[in-house]
Amino acid sequence: MAEMLKNAKQMQGNLVKMQEEMAAKRFEGVAGGGMVKAIVDGKGTLHDLKIDPKAVEDVELLEDLVKSAVCAATTKSQEEMKSQMSSLAGGMDLGGLSQMLGGGGS
Repeated sequence: MAEMLKNAKQMQGNLVKMQEEMAAKRFEGVAGGGMVKAIVDGKGTLHDLKIDPKAVEDVELLEDLVKSAVCAATTKSQEEMKSQMSSLAGGMDLGGLSQMLGGGGS
């Protein structure tokens, strides 16, 4: 029982460390052949958005490109979180745990 508690505390510590590392990472999503670039962190928070002036001419297209770039960056972030969670769990399938911790899920 003591060993199980020790392992749980160690895993919790590793989880906190992984979450901190993920929050510091940045993921880029690009749309429209590079006309729109979005940068999100490991939690999916948008940190930067770059728009080529050429994309501004068509507002509807620009809206679609922004959504696409942010979605691509967020997907990369979620995939990395899932990979990190799997690594942390030693390859075990954690079911919905990664979703609960902000890792999303596809």
